[in-house]
Amino acid sequence: MEAPFEQLLDQLPPPTPRVIIYDTYLSWVVAVGNRRNIPVASLYTMSATVFSIFHHFDLILHNCHLSPNLADEQEKEQLVNYIPGVPPMRIVDLPTPFQSKGREVLPRALEAINLVSNAQYLLFTSVYELESQVLDALAQKLPLKIYSIGLAIPYLDVETTMPVKPDYMKWLDAQPAGSVLYISQGSFLSVSNAQLDEIIVGVRCTGIRFLWVGRGKNDGLEGNGIVVPWCDQLKVLCHPSVGGFWSHCGWNSTKEGTNSKMIVDDWKMGLRVKKDDESVVTRDEVARLVLRLMDSESDEGKERRRRAKEIRDMCRRACAGGGSSETDILAFVRDISASIKCNLCLRHVSILVGDRSMSQNGDVLQIEGERLFEFYTMNVVLKPCIALIYVFQFQGFVL
Repeated sequence: MEAPFEQLLDQLPPPTPRVIIYDTYLSWVVAVGNRRNIPVASLYTMSATVFSIFHHFDLILHNCHLSPNLADEQEKEQLVNYIPGVPPMRIVDLPTPFQSKGREVLPRALEAINLVSNAQYLLFTSVYELESQVLDALAQKLPLKIYSIGLAIPYLDVETTMPVKPDYMKWLDAQPAGSVLYISQGSFLSVSNAQLDEIIVGVRCTGIRFLWVGRGKNDGLEGNGIVVPWCDQLKVLCHPSVGGFWSHCGWNSTKEGTNSKMIVDDWKMGLRVKKDDESVVTRDEVARLVLRLMDSESDEGKERRRRAKEIRDMCRRACAGGGSSETDILAFVRDISASIKCNLCLRHVSILVGDRSMSQNGDVLQIEGERLFEFYTMNVVLKPCIALIYVFQFQGFVL
């Protein structure tokens, strides 16, 4: 991809691009930008905590915590408590590439993380309040500016009406408030067939209503719920009838135990189903956990829902006007402006994403005439426009 990208840059009409935003794992982009004296911003689409774990690989090696023996209960429960800003976690909670499974991707991941230091900016699709300690620790250590630009979701305000409401939304409308368990194992099957069988039987025997997003095998799911191949997840999770979320704990489709640990131990708004990648959780354990999660009347259930609401409100404040994410977005734009030593009239930014152009005037970012985001007010525009940004290989766009 490097050569075609160079050709594209050569063929672009003036003005010269002033910044390149790239997916962190397309690490070759850094060298291209540096050769051309174009500032480069690395966009990391997982959590800052996961980034920091990879960045401190040397500490994990030094403490002999790479490739633990997961069959040894005592070994896998050892604490990793030496990564700056990251709360203590068990060895088994480290990202999958640090375990025996997924080891083949570790060299590439480490190379990409190391090359971030050669960029000029680092963007996290996270919220500062969720990961303040690790973000502060990284800011002290890395030789570049860091911005937490908010969660990369397609929209913040969920419309209550749809031109044509899908059947699964009609079904949700007919269910009592907080009664439905939403189940998603990710775009790709993240469990074995044996584990899937146990989950199916366990969920079914609870009698809990469910909406299951699954492709392929769904035998035995008839009864209190429905199965769909796809749904608008954000709208589903915001529906009042949904009272729980069964997740594979991916962060932008990357499966690793760090997120499970954060949700359960740090944010205290969930329950851990699987303790490691080796064991199979039985149907009885699945049923017990589902009933416990969906119990909104117990003290534990009430506290879990209070924490979930607290985290939700925190994220909303961060993405609202004057919030930490908007502040970082504006700081990023100001820093780009300062780096090119140009007097800017901040009213308009033109952005190129693939073969589509975006422009922002006032408060609404538009693409091909459609409203995309209203979640910040930035009034950016150059005379002439000199901020041309390229974005590669990531889903969604938040600036």
